[in-house]
Amino acid sequence: MIKRAVNVIENGVLESAKRTIGTERRALEALERAFDDGLTESFMRAVETITGITGRVIVTGVGKSGHIGVKIAATLASTGTPAFFVHAAEANHGDLGMIGTTDVVLALSKGGESAELRSIVAYTRRFLIPLIAVTCSEKSSLATAADIILLMPNEEEACPHGLAPTTSTLMQLAMGDALAIALLDARGFSARDFHVFHPGGKLGASLSHVADIMHTGDRVPLVAKGTSVPEAISTLSRKHFGCVGIVEGDGRLCGIVTEGDVARNLTRNLSELLVDDIMTRTPKTVKPTVLATAALAMLNQHSIGALIVVDDENRPIGLVHFHDLLRIGVA
Repeated sequence: MIKRAVNVIENGVLESAKRTIGTERRALEALERAFDDGLTESFMRAVETITGITGRVIVTGVGKSGHIGVKIAATLASTGTPAFFVHAAEANHGDLGMIGTTDVVLALSKGGESAELRSIVAYTRRFLIPLIAVTCSEKSSLATAADIILLMPNEEEACPHGLAPTTSTLMQLAMGDALAIALLDARGFSARDFHVFHPGGKLGASLSHVADIMHTGDRVPLVAKGTSVPEAISTLSRKHFGCVGIVEGDGRLCGIVTEGDVARNLTRNLSELLVDDIMTRTPKTVKPTVLATAALAMLNQHSIGALIVVDDENRPIGLVHFHDLLRIGVA
C-alpha cells in the first residue's frame, strides 16, 4: 500500500515536470512565431538603437523580471555590449544617477505596470534616453511610454495557479539572449574578443590560443640538420619536451627527432648517426593563431606529446606541450 502511494506521488511529480516543460516549450514556439507577426521590425530597431549608442545598455526590472534582467545584462556585457543592471526600486533612491544620456534602457515587465518602474520611465522621457520595453501588454504604461516595444505573446504560466512567473520569465530570458547574440553577430564579435571577457575557468582556457601558452626562445629544442645523434639527444634531454626539431640552414623546419625515434634505433650505433638518419621528415606543426583546443585535438589524433609552432614560412617560433594544455585546464 505504501509502495503504491509512493508510485502515485512519483507519477504525479513527473507529470508535473513534463507539463511544465511542455507549457514553456509551447511558449518559446509562440515567441518564435511572433517574429513572423510583427516582432521582427521592433527587434531590428532595438538592435540598431543599441549598436548606435556610445553608452551602455541599462537593464532594469523588479521581482522575477529583475532576476532575469541581471542575467541579460551579464550576457550582454560578456558578448561585447557594455551593460549593467539597475534595480528599479533602487533607482528611486539615487541609482538614476547611474543612467547617462548616451545609454539605452531595456525594461522588463510582463504586465508593464510595475510601480517601481515609473521613475526610470519618467527619467528616460525627461532626458530623451531611448527606452526599449520587453512586455506582454501592448497597452500598458511601460509599452505606451517606450520608444520600442518587444511584445511577447501572453502565454499561460507553467504554474498551475497562473501566478508564479515561469513561462513569462523564460520568454524574457530567450528575448535577452536573442538580443545579445544578434548584437554579437552585428559587431562581428570573435572568439578572441570573447576570451577577453572570459579569461578564467574552463571556458577561458578553451579560448586560449597557442601563442598564449607556447614556449619560445631558448626553451624551444632545436638543432641543425647534420647534427650528430648524441648531440641531439643531449638537447632533447636538457629541454625535457621529449623531442627536438631539426632545421635547415635557412631556419626552416625539416624534421623532428623524438624519444620514440631514438628508441626505435637503439639496435644501431647511434654515435655514428646523424639526425638526418633517424628523424621524422614530416613533423606535426601548428600555427600560433590556432586555439588551444585545436592543438589538443591534434595531439590526441596523432598520439604525440608536443607540437612545434611555426610561422608562415615554416620556421619554428615555439613549442606547445600536452603539459601546457593540462596546466591551463584544456586537457
